[in-house]
Amino acid sequence: MTTPVSPTQPAPIAYDDAPLTRFHIRIAVAGTGGQFSDGFILGIIGIVIASAGDTLGLTPLWTGALGAATLTGLFVGAIAVGPVADRIGRRSIFGWDMLFFAVLSLLQFFVQTPGQLLILRLLLGLVLGADYVVSKSLVTEHSPRKFRGRLMSLLAVAWAAGYVFAYLIGFLLTGHGENAWRYMLAISALPALLVFGFRLGVPESPLWLARHQRNAEAADVVRRHLGPGVLPPTAPPLSRDRGFTALFGPVYRRRTAVGALFYVCQVIPFFALGTFSSQVMESLGVTGKMGAGALYNVFLLIGAVVGLVLIDHISRRRFLVGTFFIGAVLLTALILSAEAGASAIVVIGVFAAFAFLMSAAVNLEFVYPPELFPTDLRASGVGIATAASRSDRPPAPSCSPSSRRATASTPPSSDAW
Repeated sequence: MTTPVSPTQPAPIAYDDAPLTRFHIRIAVAGTGGQFSDGFILGIIGIVIASAGDTLGLTPLWTGALGAATLTGLFVGAIAVGPVADRIGRRSIFGWDMLFFAVLSLLQFFVQTPGQLLILRLLLGLVLGADYVVSKSLVTEHSPRKFRGRLMSLLAVAWAAGYVFAYLIGFLLTGHGENAWRYMLAISALPALLVFGFRLGVPESPLWLARHQRNAEAADVVRRHLGPGVLPPTAPPLSRDRGFTALFGPVYRRRTAVGALFYVCQVIPFFALGTFSSQVMESLGVTGKMGAGALYNVFLLIGAVVGLVLIDHISRRRFLVGTFFIGAVLLTALILSAEAGASAIVVIGVFAAFAFLMSAAVNLEFVYPPELFPTDLRASGVGIATAASRSDRPPAPSCSPSSRRATASTPPSSDAW
């Protein structure tokens, strides 16, 4: 008589190799709120300044200050919150910052002076800087390795969508009364409130919990959301050198430099051409500037979606180097076509191609910096890279588009997590 063989249990799955679930998609969607809001408020401010100039009595000084306020706040918020998120965790900041953003957005409707609007824009930037840090860190740490690039790319698509949405709202509301600009500003509260609902109940990163030796909590998060077949992550105790000391120390300073420098090199042409697209089109002899701006925005969004599709099929290094090289070729073609007196169709076509290429490359900015740093330094490292990308931006002066981003190489080995 033969003894029945008991069915074999499936082998446990490592945390980084877990299958994609609705939980992962929910985390990624929840992380898009700050990116969409950032794209929207950066895109809308130029239109608002043009519309509210007489009502608020804006001088050139106030115009520049308002255009740069959110970027300044974002710079400070990213630098300041990174080390905090590495010490206390991501969840508490991630769970509530969009509610603060919504309240501040609504308050913009009631401003009476440029100073009041300036303060609110600075505070909005601080909140967005905090959200950049915790969103990128939390979505990265919850995502399976195989799907991480595509899930993080949703954040890039959200930023482009926020910018395009700002252009659309500005176009629809311009000319509808002297208070139209107030609605342009306040409407950013709506997507923030929607995303706030998605964030309720999002758990802390198991990687962060394990790194802080809270293994029982990490195991509970994995069991509740991924099932008993997925092994919780484990990690050695925290190192003594942490924060900026470690990031600029001999082990991580090269990664810190890469994370910051490629951001800056991406932003300079991309953001400048986007922000000043109306002026650029005029200088290149294109008279239909609003139509050119609309086309720019369409290709901006399409490029972000295409980048999402490509992100896990091309190495980070090849994607980075290739887009920088092709971008340089397109910018050169833009200059030469203007010098040669090319038709408006040619100029706009090259301009749109540049927007498409750079927007596709923007996906790497969301994927690569979080991969450069281990868990206990991730938020601080992302904060420095984000702050560097904001430190060189000009204020947004007129009703025109803006944009940014891109990045590089292959992720570090899994022991960096």
